[in-house]
Amino acid sequence: MGTAVRRPFQALLLVLAGGALLHACLLSDLSLRYVKEGMRPFLICSGVVLLAAGTVAAARDGFPLLARSRPDEREHESQHEYEQGHDHGHDHGHDHRHGPGVAWLLFLPVLAVLFFPPPALGAYTAARDSDRAVDSLGEDSAPVAPLSRKDPAPLSLTEFTIRARQDGGKTLRGHTVLMRGFVTPGRDGGWFLTRMIVNCCAADSLTVKVAMRGKSAPPADSWVTVTGALRPGTGGAPGKTPVLEVRTTKRVPAPASPYTDSTPVNG
Repeated sequence: MGTAVRRPFQALLLVLAGGALLHACLLSDLSLRYVKEGMRPFLICSGVVLLAAGTVAAARDGFPLLARSRPDEREHESQHEYEQGHDHGHDHGHDHRHGPGVAWLLFLPVLAVLFFPPPALGAYTAARDSDRAVDSLGEDSAPVAPLSRKDPAPLSLTEFTIRARQDGGKTLRGHTVLMRGFVTPGRDGGWFLTRMIVNCCAADSLTVKVAMRGKSAPPADSWVTVTGALRPGTGGAPGKTPVLEVRTTKRVPAPASPYTDSTPVNG
């Protein structure tokens, strides 16, 4: 049996967990790697509650290495241990002042978020997923408006895919478009411009991909903007990935909110 988690360590765990949430939401954009932006207020509230609970527990029981038991508490613990050693009932061996030893494992995810935060989902996940986010869109969607006269016309990957699947991509013909996403290597040596979309958190993520042709693939997971035109005859039906004939590529920084398929700024 592992060593039980004493109350001062339980207080420390609550403080660390609350601090990790508040750090990820208020002092950085780490929370956006795991949840959509609309969930941030709920995480902040959770962090405040955990931090407050840990502070109250620390005021009562102290922190590890700083907590000192009063003489009457030490006498109570000694008496409690004596009674445990001579208890032959059903509850012998249980110390209700301490948590179970397995609770030590709860420190691992908290410390990981604080010191080794996992990256946002990227090419590894996208390569093993299909573009389910827009599989059902296109034919059943309302007719799209004519494309902007800007050259190139900025589009999100979702809008580009919908336009490519409506009327054989008529609204895209004769237009150069500008899109932004991260690079996912393809099985045939090609590559995809990709965005991940979430409804709540990274666990329910969906993938939007557009196949790139005409330019060599940048490094996997790198963020790029591309310009190009829809290859005729591609992306005309759900389940078929549209293809972009790439004219230019440019490396750009990763966005703060990686799960928002936003329209790039044409600057």
